[in-house]
Amino acid sequence: MVVATAAAVAAAAVDADSAWYRGLATPRWQPPAWAFGVIWTPLYATIAWSAGRAWNQADEGERTRLAAALAVNLSLNTAWPWVFFAAHGPRAGLAGTLLLDASNLHLIRTTSRTDRRAAPALLPYAAWSWFATTLNAKIARRKVSHLTDRHRWSAAVRSRAPRIA
Repeated sequence: MVVATAAAVAAAAVDADSAWYRGLATPRWQPPAWAFGVIWTPLYATIAWSAGRAWNQADEGERTRLAAALAVNLSLNTAWPWVFFAAHGPRAGLAGTLLLDASNLHLIRTTSRTDRRAAPALLPYAAWSWFATTLNAKIARRKVSHLTDRHRWSAAVRSRAPRIA
């Protein structure tokens, strides 16, 4: 239930049809918008399965560590679309995805200490998150370049404009 709630909260922030998002300079290799839902659905199911299986295998101390690792991971996962889409923050989103990647590794490691069969099920999630980080980095770099170029262009125009005394 926790994973489903995180998925719903994250999805509420995504608006791939917004003028802002459509105006971003995205790379040619970005998947179409419909693919994200198709990919995230089984990934969230896998996270839930892995967490449940590891939880059932864990003793009390391991459960505390698993719960903490999962809570941090799902918090970062849920926050990213709010930062990227809702706040229009590709650079802040990149910082978030990098933290999520680190959290994914920690979650896999924590899960593997409890259940070696549940941990590999998280690898597709980690791989997709890394892909999302790469995509986010490309968008953030292009967004920054675009802003830098626009700033340079406006400065050039202002420097050539006649001065009115």
